[in-house]
Amino acid sequence: MSPDRGDAALFALAPGEIRADLRLVASMIDAGSRVLDVGCGDGELLFDLVHNKGVDGRGMELSQSGVNACVRHGLSVIQGDADHDLEAYPSGAFDYVVLSQTLPATRNPRRVVANLVRIGRRAIVSFPNFGHWRVRLDLLFRGRMPMSHLLSTPWYETPNIHLCTIRDFLVLCAEDGIAIERSITLDGQGRPFTLDPAGAMANLLAAQGLFLLARPAA
Repeated sequence: MSPDRGDAALFALAPGEIRADLRLVASMIDAGSRVLDVGCGDGELLFDLVHNKGVDGRGMELSQSGVNACVRHGLSVIQGDADHDLEAYPSGAFDYVVLSQTLPATRNPRRVVANLVRIGRRAIVSFPNFGHWRVRLDLLFRGRMPMSHLLSTPWYETPNIHLCTIRDFLVLCAEDGIAIERSITLDGQGRPFTLDPAGAMANLLAAQGLFLLARPAA
């Protein structure tokens, strides 16, 4: 979830000024779409989509401070929990449902992903890759839970409870019949790699994965 940036910074956003990985998310979304941003933080992505792509944007955020920041900026955001509150949305209510960097913090990620592709015609999911080589080295040589730009809190304070690798996510989608329409591997700063997410090198070298998903065929 994005940190609270403050009014002046957020309202100054123009196309291309949002976080690098969020720019890629925005590029996957058609103008004028109906969008639900789950775990929207302070609304950085949602604000960009509403004001630069004319989407009908809604958000859900767990933290009260995030909700307050979004509301201050005129965004339609409610306080909610992806594990429990997605069940209330009807199937096909949105064109896109976004879950950016929030999946590891969910209690039942499999059910959350299933709800994302049920609620939206497409879902966009990104997460830090726990199979990254720096993570592996930390565990191998230091024998401690790793910390990085994307995993920035110690194990006893982190909200992340279901860490996964890119390969783990591919297996989950295959098991549940979820179609992956587009996939991008990213470095720690959100810049894309030219690595096939299904390949072994992506699981080793990519710091993040970004996936455009579609619901299973009936």
